[in-house]
Amino acid sequence: QVQLVESGGGLVQAGGSLRLSCAASGRTFSIYAMGWFRRAPGKEREFVAAITWSGGSTNYADSAKGRFTISRDKAKNTVYLQMNSLKPEDTAVYYCAADPGTGWGTGSSGQGTQVTVSS
Repeated sequence: QVQLVESGGGLVQAGGSLRLSCAASGRTFSIYAMGWFRRAPGKEREFVAAITWSGGSTNYADSAKGRFTISRDKAKNTVYLQMNSLKPEDTAVYYCAADPGTGWGTGSSGQGTQVTVSS
């Protein structure tokens, strides 16, 4: 099993930036991809961005394209989400997840980190 711990959330004004980190431990060799999801108040969890662990291929939700960048440091078993030009609608709990290659629902997820963007 893979354990995931997020950090880097906080309160920021609209237009500002934050960088989220997610440190993986345990059976990290089983990771095919890592991703970020978020859940805003009263809404369902939604996909934000993902990166394949080996090749570094990335995928973004339309809401994240051009503003967010996902990256990973394989030596540190850590994935990052650089968020720029933040908007109040980006306010949510952000979760890191690991896909073992059989789907996000079959892998691990972190406890989440709160991001609040004030207008």
